Amino acid sequence: MTLRILRRQATLLNSAESSPSHSSNILTSRFGIAVGLKVSKRAVVRNKIKRQLRAALQQLLPRIFPGWDLVVIVHPPAIQCDYRQFLRELEQLLIKAEVLNGHS
Repeated sequence: MTLRILRRQATLLNSAESSPSHSSNILTSRFGIAVGLKVSKRAVVRNKIKRQLRAALQQLLPRIFPGWDLVVIVHPPAIQCDYRQFLRELEQLLIKAEVLNGHS
């Protein structure tokens, strides 16, 4: 897997976004998962990988610093991985990118 990250800026584009539900100080992190046809031609397999990655990200979400856009790009060897391997790999990638709270 590959992780691409981008730090978002806390800027308001217009006054419509300044409602109480949109805080300019705290931006939640957003995630994207890309599983291409090179990984598997079968949509069932690609969707299973996406579900497992979403579950792993959900578990790591409380530890991720706010204000990041992250995209996880999946490569073909991921077909042989299970949930625990995805969780471990994502955690290592997030620590390396220094977006995980408590990274060393």
